[in-house]
This record gives sequence, C-alpha cells and structure tokens, in this order.
Amino acid sequence: MTGRPSLTQASAAVPPDAPLEMPVQDFRHPPIGRRGRRAEGWRVWLARLITFGGTAALAAVGFTQMLQTFGDRPTPMQWALLALFVPTFAWVGFSFCGLIAGLFAPRLQTPQGPNDSRVAVIMPIYHEDAAKSIGLLTALARDMDAEGMASRAEIFVLSDSRDPGVVVNETLAVAAAREASPLPIWYRRRRTNEDRKSGNVADFVRRWGGRYDQMVVLDADSVMTGATIRALSARMNADPDLALIQTMPVLVGGETIFARLTQFAGRVYGPMIARGVAAWSGNSGNYWGHNAIIRVRAFADSCGLPRLPGKPPFGGTILSHDFVEAAALCRAGWKVRLDHDLRGSFEGCPPTLLDMAARERRWAQGNLQHSRLIGMRGACAISRVHFAIGILGFLMSPIWLTLILVGLILSATVLLSTPEYFPNAYQLFPDWPVFDARRMLWLFVAAMALLLLPKLIATFRAWTRPLARASGGPVRIVASALFEILLSALIAPVQMLIQTRQIFDILRGRDSGWNAQVRAGSMPGWGVVLARHWGHVLLGVGTLLVLAQFSPPQLIWLSPILAGLILSPMTSRFSASPVFGRWARMRGLLVTPEERSFPTILSEASAATRALPRSMENAAAIRHLGVDSDALARHIALLNPPAEAEKLSRSDHLTRVTAAAKIAHASTQAEALQFLDRNETDALISDPLLLQRWSSLPA
Repeated sequence: MTGRPSLTQASAAVPPDAPLEMPVQDFRHPPIGRRGRRAEGWRVWLARLITFGGTAALAAVGFTQMLQTFGDRPTPMQWALLALFVPTFAWVGFSFCGLIAGLFAPRLQTPQGPNDSRVAVIMPIYHEDAAKSIGLLTALARDMDAEGMASRAEIFVLSDSRDPGVVVNETLAVAAAREASPLPIWYRRRRTNEDRKSGNVADFVRRWGGRYDQMVVLDADSVMTGATIRALSARMNADPDLALIQTMPVLVGGETIFARLTQFAGRVYGPMIARGVAAWSGNSGNYWGHNAIIRVRAFADSCGLPRLPGKPPFGGTILSHDFVEAAALCRAGWKVRLDHDLRGSFEGCPPTLLDMAARERRWAQGNLQHSRLIGMRGACAISRVHFAIGILGFLMSPIWLTLILVGLILSATVLLSTPEYFPNAYQLFPDWPVFDARRMLWLFVAAMALLLLPKLIATFRAWTRPLARASGGPVRIVASALFEILLSALIAPVQMLIQTRQIFDILRGRDSGWNAQVRAGSMPGWGVVLARHWGHVLLGVGTLLVLAQFSPPQLIWLSPILAGLILSPMTSRFSASPVFGRWARMRGLLVTPEERSFPTILSEASAATRALPRSMENAAAIRHLGVDSDALARHIALLNPPAEAEKLSRSDHLTRVTAAAKIAHASTQAEALQFLDRNETDALISDPLLLQRWSSLPA
C-alpha cells in the first residue's frame, strides 16, 4: 500500500489488485508450517478448571442424586430419564460455572506507540437496505478520520446481491457516500456468490489481501467506533502471534418487545458471559463472523475453507464458517482472543420471534455441520469445545423436549398401572415402588437455581455499577430483569419446539437455503402467528387437560411450559409490536444505557443515512437510471472494470446478447424492461454499453 489513493484511483470502483494466495485447507491432515505456541497462563487454566471441572462435578452430583431417586433397580424408562437429565443439568451448570470463571478473565490493555498497520474495513452485504448499511460506513469513515487513521485505512462494500434493483440502490448509495467520506470507499459486486459469505470474504483476500495488514469484518447492521478499531489495531500490531480479536457487540436499535428483550439481556448479562468465555478460552477463542479484527496474512494462510463432500445440509458450503476459521487459525498456531473490555462495538438484533427462528434455522444447520469438522487434524482441544457447545446449543432443545415427554410417560405409567409387589412367587418380602419425590423436587430447585443465578448475579452486578444509573436506576433495572425472566420463560418453550423441528428438518435432509436477513420486521397478523403456532397451542392445551384429569400436582412445575405454549400466538404477535416496545420504554422497562445516551457514531450514522439516496423499490430503482443521467453515470462508475467483463462465462455472454436483442426491438425503456427476464435485467444493469442503449430509448 502506498498511502491514500490518488483521485484517479479513488474514482474507480475498486483499487488495483494486490493478490494474496489463500490455499484451500485439507482438514484431514495437520496444517503445513504450524507455528509454535506459548502455553496458557495460570489464569486460563484455573478458569478452565472451574468451568469444566465444575460442570463435571455438577453432572456427577446430578447423576448420583437422580439415581438415588429411583432406588436400587431403576426401570428402563427411569434409565432413559436419567440419561436425558444429566446432560440437561450439566448444560445449565456449565453456564453457571462459566460465569464464575469470569473472575479470572484477562486484564487487557491497549499498547501505546506508533502503528502503521494498513487496515481494511469490509462489509459483506446481501440484499440489505443499502442506505442504512452504507450510512453506518460513512459515519465510521468520519470517526476513523477523527482518530487519525485516514492515511492507513480503507473501506470495502462487498456485495453478493443478486436482485438488479437492490444492486442499483447499492451503487447509488455508495457513490453518494464516497463524496462525503474522508476515507476511500470501494465497491465490488461478485459475478457469482458461491460459498456465500465465506466465499465473499475469501474473494476479497485473494484479490486485495496483499494491500492490507489487518481487516475489520462488519455485518450489514453492525459498526464499531473509530477508537475501538484503533485499539484493536494497536493490540494486534503489538503481538505478532495474534491473528484475530473478537469484540463483544452491544445490541442496539431494538423497537419491538422481543428486540428490546434480547437487547436488554445482552447488555446486562452479556458482559459477564463474555468475561467467562474469554477466561476459559484464553488464546484459543472463537469468532462470530463480524465485529472482529483479523490479521490478513494469517487468515489467508490458514482459512481457505473446503467444501464438505456430499449434499446439503451436511455437505457443500460450510455455513457457520466463523467457528471453523477460528479453529483453523488456532490449529496453525495463531492466537484467537475475545477482548471483552471494548464497548464501542454495536449490532442490530432480530425484531421478532419468527425472524429469530429464521436466522436460527441457518445457524442450526451450520452448527450441526460442525459434527463433520470437530475431528479436524491438528485442532486444539478448546476449538473442539467451541464446536461442541455450538452443536449442543441446538441439540439441547430436542433433549429437553424428550426429557419432558419421558417424565410424563413415567408419571402416566405410575398412575395407570398397578404395581407388582411380588414378581417372584417364592419371595418373602414385597418389592415396594421407589421414587423419592422430595429428592426430585430438590433436583428441580437446583436446576432452576443454576439457570437463574447467572441472571440474578449479573443484575446485582449491574445494580452496583454505573450501568444501573444509565438504565434508569436500580429499581428499574431489577424490574426489567424480572420482566425479562418472565417473558423469556414464555418464549423458551416455543423456541424449544421450533428448534426441535429445525433439527428434525436438517436430519431429514432439508437445506436452509440463503435468504436475506430481516433487519426491521413488522408485526405479524393473526393468520400468520396462528399458522406458525397452532401446533404449540394444541400440544399445550392437550397436555393441560390430561394432567388436570390424571395428575394435577404436575401442573405446578409444568405450568411455565404450558403457559408458553398456549399463549404462543399472543406472545409471538405482541412481542413483535413496536407500540408495546415504546410502552415498555416509557415505563423504564428493558432500557439500556445506549438508549438513554445514544452512541455518537450511531447518531452520525442515522444522519448519514438520511443524507444518502433513499432506497427505492427494486423496479423503480432501475427505471430511475433511465431518467436521471447523473444517477446512471454514478452507477456505471461502480460497475466491474472491463477486465472483469472479459471473464464472463459463455452463458453470461449469451444472456447479454439476448438482452441486447430485446432492447433493440423495444420502443421504450418500460417496454424493454418488460421484455427482459431476471438474468437479462441483471446483465443490463451490469453492462455500461447495454445501459447506454437502453437509456437512449424514450422513457
């Protein structure tokens, strides 16, 4: 890199190529040229002892206590219940132990001194609201300029969008942002979007990786402050063995009750969870796909991802590529770290329960894919733990559901069968049925305590810190925590059934596909929520009627689950309401510090978004090019250079030929657009010559 580009360079869509080799890895063999790594410090090992040793101890206690509940000779169904209870008990125990391990989280500092590392900020996008995403980058460019990074930083918008109208909105937004940005903003749209996001980033590294030392990866709804990026760059520059630093993003912008619920939980509970993960991960941390800084050469050497053999959902492109890239860096001897102390990292959150379910479908498939990668040669033990946690995070839903069903079957067996006291005609004393209800109750109480204690501890911690004052005071933060626990209890059973269905679909071979993420949802109608949740209601009502008839006492501990199922249509619909979100905020519920003191960079991003061309309906965006010569010129300036057009496949060339023929036979622009199919319209907005021919027609 030779400093900031000249005006001639900046007018181009992309900078000159600076190729960097990124070989595809073979995870069946150890990495080539593995680096030596220093042993972890005592803090990390103590945190691991607390986390994993504590989890193992709790699992052992749960096993022995449950076994004693069933007596000396458990029945097959009791053994089944035991086999399901132990991993469930261990799972909630792991969360608690990880929280305690956070006491030994590393003390992080940002080194001072010169830093000339060249930084690329990249934002992969796919069918996003262009103005909002580019507005975030415009604000970031100004913030990085204020931090003195303008001479060594550049910004890339890496588009994978396929819809021609979306692409036009992107180019017009980027063109306007380039005029307002003190940093170069480059725009590249791939001709094909193979391998999805991981392929998008890999294409950037292979074309321009030699131009930069570090890259900051953002999501389409995420941003970091210039000060945070400067700190990350300095920390990485000071440690030549450090390949990736993941930040803990703060969720912002939630308007619905569901989004605000997620936002509040992440803000209050998230920092303690992050400290725990950072403590036991040490230098073998994980990567969440965005809001992280990466050493470009380390990434290129280690993270060229192969396609898995077989068909989706378990074969093909690696979906949750971020976990795999972190594991690949660690197995090559690089450090991967979670820096929990940086707060200038933000992202949006799903607006509704149904939108979250759509995202989790892809995450579930990606995490289950990791079952084929957990045994990669040379991977460190903690990387395998990250894989296992991701897999179990989704498998716990069917395990939990099966646990409940087995418990109900056991109860029904006791209620509907007559015990056989003398199974042997020659025995002197009867076999009394053994079931220690008191011990079972205490195990249930212990499980609930392990589940809720992390939230209560985090709430108390927030109560004693400035976080409480910034969130409306100690009383409101406690009330918000109780409100969050109540709503989460109603939502959890529905999520359990949704995730169980997702796992079932994946296991029977259904691929999730690749759809654009919903960033700003709308309140679903009654028809939508009833169609999605009628099965949940039926299951809840049916279980309620059966238990009320045969075993009323079980309704006490099953009531939260049954209430969540029966009320699921109302919960799904009203938690998606911005009106109820505003109602909660007006009463000081689920308020975060970022709402009371809005981060400057987010305010500037909102202003920058308003200054950019407003995203148009897709067809209108294309028509706009035909009537606005300035917009047409801006769009053409950001198309792939002519050298890229020479690389088109035969089918792409044929598509352009047919598009040209249809345009030649049209009498107006509108008629030409009616003639063109989706691929031909894409060819039109990608070819300057076709655009000029089309725009010369009468509107």
